[in-house]
Amino acid sequence: MSGAEPAGSGKKRRGFEARPGFHVVGRRLALDPNALALQALASHCGAARVAYNWAVRHVLASWSQRAAEETYGVPGTERVPWRSWSLPSLRKAFNEAKHTDPFLRQWWAENSKEAYNTGLANAASAFDNYAKSRRGERKGARMGRPRLKSKRKARPACKFTTGTIRLDDRRHIVLPRLGRIRLHEDVQPLVDAIAEGGTRILSVTVRFERGRWFAVLQMEEHQTIIPANRPGMAVGIDLGVKTLLVMADSAGEVREVANPKHYDQALTQLRKTSRTVSRRRGPNRRTGQAPSRRWEKANAVRNRVHHRVANLRENHLHQATARIPAEYGTVVVEDLNVKGMVRNRRLSRRISDAAFGQLRRQLTYKTQRHGGRLIVADRWMPSSKTCSRCGVVKAKLPLGVRVFECDACGLVLDRDANAGHNLAALAAANRKTGTGVAGDPGPALVVPKPRGAKQKTRTARTRKGTGTRAAGATPHQGTETRDRRQETGREQLALW
Repeated sequence: MSGAEPAGSGKKRRGFEARPGFHVVGRRLALDPNALALQALASHCGAARVAYNWAVRHVLASWSQRAAEETYGVPGTERVPWRSWSLPSLRKAFNEAKHTDPFLRQWWAENSKEAYNTGLANAASAFDNYAKSRRGERKGARMGRPRLKSKRKARPACKFTTGTIRLDDRRHIVLPRLGRIRLHEDVQPLVDAIAEGGTRILSVTVRFERGRWFAVLQMEEHQTIIPANRPGMAVGIDLGVKTLLVMADSAGEVREVANPKHYDQALTQLRKTSRTVSRRRGPNRRTGQAPSRRWEKANAVRNRVHHRVANLRENHLHQATARIPAEYGTVVVEDLNVKGMVRNRRLSRRISDAAFGQLRRQLTYKTQRHGGRLIVADRWMPSSKTCSRCGVVKAKLPLGVRVFECDACGLVLDRDANAGHNLAALAAANRKTGTGVAGDPGPALVVPKPRGAKQKTRTARTRKGTGTRAAGATPHQGTETRDRRQETGREQLALW
């Protein structure tokens, strides 16, 4: 679409703020719905998707009409007015359309109003994010226009914020229009916490993922801090593919958490199931061909393998990240460029299987739960190339070299353990910044590079057949060919 687009959609919505002494947490409960509940869940999630698609068409219709009128030479003041995408405006327009639209009028009363509100709220949020991205107010990659959700690809989900929402007993949950649904697990401790009055349910989102239905409860509960066993200790964590975590604490102890490589272990089974799926008659969107029953059964078998891998990975990450904040008061991690790392076609599969971003996310909120602090080292900090004993930085250290050897002091150490020691030293170097004392709750502290390091430490490439430098290079750019000594914090890098 050519021409300007609306700068905003209405008043800014205020987010929910927890009461003093409380915080908002999420609890995910697996469901065991019967046949009637399954049909009702699918109907509500489908209604949310239809409402989302209706809102996208409703807003984009005015954009397309204005673009057409612009090509006709219609003045801007005489064109079709912009349609607001704020949630109140979409609600008002949808409530009028559901009585007049022949498609919506037939079945809209079968589902709760919360289903349609879920789709409209998601559409309003999508248009807000798109507008902020165009204005440069949103971080990350630039977003495109909201698009229609496919019934085949979209994840079924529906959010309930009003109406009858409660845990009926230790094995059942009650939701508006859906009624009483059985839970897969016993939630008696959660029922007792709600009965005592210190915990309340704010909203419930039902969604289908990994082959089963879940109810995600957004709850407000008392903020209780479980102190770490060693609040004065710091640990540096180096992430890797061969070994998932290499932890070196401020006492000099080094521990490792192996990478189970769940996806690699399931590759043989995935090849067999994928071969079976390829031999069946699958769907074809171009010709409108529907998949055969045998294809659906074979695809379900293959999906179960993917779901099992995802569940095993999630369980292993939670177990690994739960022990670290419970023991140490300060956790130091790297700021890895995971999006850039997965571009390496030789390592992308294993990097994705390691889930570095998920590790960072879990460590962030679990550290706050135990009243600790999380220090994020600068992305360009040479943690692997810096000697943890004398502070000399090596000019080059390829990934194939797994042992760090210092030419200055003679230190010989595993490169991941050496990086862990350097990361743990940052806790002492930044003890007077951020939250101050290890054990105090607070947000993650991003530590800048301690020595003003260049982003590239290799020598500048020369043009082929000439002795001149690459175009644009100066004698002080990318010409580092020898080891150098760390300029700041050297006395705190000597850990052992």
